[in-house]
Amino acid sequence: MWILPLVGYLGSIVGFCFLTLAIASGLYYLSELVEEHTVIAKRLLTKLIYSVIALQVVLCVVDGFPFSLTLMGVASHLIYLGNMRRFPFVKLSDPLFIASCVLVLVNHYFWFQHFSDAQHKSYSRMSSVYDQPDIPSFTEIASYFGLCVWLIPFALFVSLSASDNVLPTIGTEQSSHDDGKNKRQGMVKLIVDNILTVIGEVSRMAGWKRPEDRF
Repeated sequence: MWILPLVGYLGSIVGFCFLTLAIASGLYYLSELVEEHTVIAKRLLTKLIYSVIALQVVLCVVDGFPFSLTLMGVASHLIYLGNMRRFPFVKLSDPLFIASCVLVLVNHYFWFQHFSDAQHKSYSRMSSVYDQPDIPSFTEIASYFGLCVWLIPFALFVSLSASDNVLPTIGTEQSSHDDGKNKRQGMVKLIVDNILTVIGEVSRMAGWKRPEDRF
């Protein structure tokens, strides 16, 4: 067969493009919601952070998760909590923001190593092919990563600086005085808008789109 594999590759590319578009649209919509409900978003994110910390402590006490990794996870979420000081504003050069970005990768690496080592040790202890390995399932591991490692950083990424039309509330600071022309924009919306701008410029250079057309 020659044509069917090509159809499979084409379908995979088209599906990946649609999936990327769907994720970008969802993030853009979430960013819009945060702009309209900043106070509620801040309250919800704060409660989520404390909930994840409590979940990690329970997993350490009940299921015997490693104390050192649990302590690192709790400390990381306390640092994430520090980004809520000026919510929804964020300064990219803020040490807390930089530390948060680094800790996301560090947590992912060490927890991935933990589950990988646990799997290898469990298989090495098997004395027969009929033995069942005592390891978490893929669903359990993926759920842990989604809730305890990536949920809060992802929510902060969608929420921080998402405030073009939101007035500052008590406890928030605005580093510059806007004159009504320069408005703050969320990181997600800024990335999506820049990508659309680049696509528009490339399309105009290639002659696919007229200058007056817009996405």
